[in-house]
Amino acid sequence: MARRRKGDPVHGWVNLIKPLDMTSTDAVSKVRRLFNAQKAGHAGTLDPLATGILPIALGEATKTVPFLMEADKAYRFTIAWGATTATCDREGEIIAQSDARPDHASVAEALKAFEGEIDQVPPAYSAIKVDGERSYDLARAGRAVELASRRVTIHSAVLLDTPDADHAIIEIRCGKGVYVRAVARDLADALGVCGHVSQLARTRVGKFCEKDGFTLEKLQDLVHTGRELDGMSPVETALDDIPAMAMTGEDAFRLSQGRSIVLVPRQVEALKACLVPRTIGGQDASRTVLATRNGRPAALCELRAGRLNPTRVFHLEPEI
Repeated sequence: MARRRKGDPVHGWVNLIKPLDMTSTDAVSKVRRLFNAQKAGHAGTLDPLATGILPIALGEATKTVPFLMEADKAYRFTIAWGATTATCDREGEIIAQSDARPDHASVAEALKAFEGEIDQVPPAYSAIKVDGERSYDLARAGRAVELASRRVTIHSAVLLDTPDADHAIIEIRCGKGVYVRAVARDLADALGVCGHVSQLARTRVGKFCEKDGFTLEKLQDLVHTGRELDGMSPVETALDDIPAMAMTGEDAFRLSQGRSIVLVPRQVEALKACLVPRTIGGQDASRTVLATRNGRPAALCELRAGRLNPTRVFHLEPEI
């Protein structure tokens, strides 16, 4: 007999504004307990030093996490000039210092080289695995870490302010895999100065943004007053750019059992016109289609040879 999951079948996304000095794992645990959800996950780790948007998936929304992981993001961060640290942020040991300070115009000009597709070497203190071990574990043990550069995309890099000679506030919009600490490191190198990230906030992940976010305190208030749904977004929020097709009861039932369905030619052509190249978790997902029933997700499918083949089935009943 299958063991019953602890908690309630709560399904949806929570747009959490993660506080300072909290790990992403702890944030997920707190939200999961708050909503008494059976399962939870998040779309993109934020370091304890970082604040801002941490989308948390509850219940069936966890099946859509890989799609939000690929979404564009935005960050606002402050670089403190004068010291380079081992971790490229304020928590690390100072390994170099300089009296040189770049002016506003120099920083703005240097940022132009960081827009578009660039090669970036991740910081040694990162979660990337090297021979089966986390890079940050190797770095903390004093072992030399050499990480390969990777191709990343920064859509825009803007200098927002230089409140004083020692600080610059910058905003970037970027694709997956960009390390803000590496941007600060490389920008300081390009300017011939020392610098590190002193403050960092993620301001957007896909459709989730600051103005629509919730603090833990606000979520607690909503739950305790019976308004928890006000703090949640639908499961399909992470799938807003996936072509969708409404299914009849019979077709939706077949998909819910993991069985494929055959489409008529006009349906196939209509879907093909909406498909765009995309990669999810390193795999081609350009043929992904969202099947819906009564306006709600029924299954994620792959369109092949005139058929929809379910790859992820959603079980959204009962609701909270």
